[in-house]
Amino acid sequence: MLVRDGVDDPSTPLEVLMVRRNLHSDFIGGAYVFPGGGVDLADGGADAEAACVGRSDAEASALLGVSSGGLAYWVAVLRESFEEAGVLVAYGEGRTEGPLLSLSDDDQASRFVEHRRAVNAGTRGFLDVCRQEGLRLAVDRVHYFAHWITPVGAPRRYDTRFFVAGAPPFQTPAHDAAETIAWEWIRPGTALRRHRDGEIELIFPTICNLKAIGRFATSEELLAAAAAAGRIPVIEPRVVADGNGVRILLPGDPGYDGAVAAKAPEHPGDFNEAVRAISLAANPEPEPG
Repeated sequence: MLVRDGVDDPSTPLEVLMVRRNLHSDFIGGAYVFPGGGVDLADGGADAEAACVGRSDAEASALLGVSSGGLAYWVAVLRESFEEAGVLVAYGEGRTEGPLLSLSDDDQASRFVEHRRAVNAGTRGFLDVCRQEGLRLAVDRVHYFAHWITPVGAPRRYDTRFFVAGAPPFQTPAHDAAETIAWEWIRPGTALRRHRDGEIELIFPTICNLKAIGRFATSEELLAAAAAAGRIPVIEPRVVADGNGVRILLPGDPGYDGAVAAKAPEHPGDFNEAVRAISLAANPEPEPG
């Protein structure tokens, strides 16, 4: 989740960058999501750690609750943000602190457009770009925020970690026109309202994370809270069926511990429709007052 405060008016509440999934994606095509993807083999190891500054693999692993290899998640976050949204959270020109990489110069911006094209095409490695440009990945600016696991019974399950970072001020996002087909800076509350009104599509974890970051007035407040957070609990919803239809239970909800998972639809299209229905029900009209 890349966040910023209002550009024209710094007092404007924080905004988050969202991208729209390709309409032909197997899972919830057309939905608005945060940039992200899977961890690649090249995201970990000695070369990856050498490209990072501000967090070691041991420190990252401790935050995630894994024995080793945790820093690869941070590298994957930054690589996917570059691939899908054209935003690179890194220190430029050999720096290890201070201002983040600026792409306000037209020639430099054009060079990074070509870098991104090559990375997405698989002809150039993300870490190769960092080495060539003298960049250090600003993993100290990226904070672990949430951990979601897809409910049991789903035909396709994901174990997903969410992170939050402040967007570099002198970079302009751009969708990749492949996995993503649009991008937008949007206030969390506005995204939730537009989902309720049927203007955009959101899925359940996205809705919950928008609600979580929407509690903060500014990106500074959000990032400070994320940096100070302790243990991040695992959230594994349970989809249950009863006389009122299919609904989602979260850890701590009445009946969660004894819930029996509903039978998943056999066809991916039916599953996507079920996810859409549940996600819409999870974002009701806000209470007045």
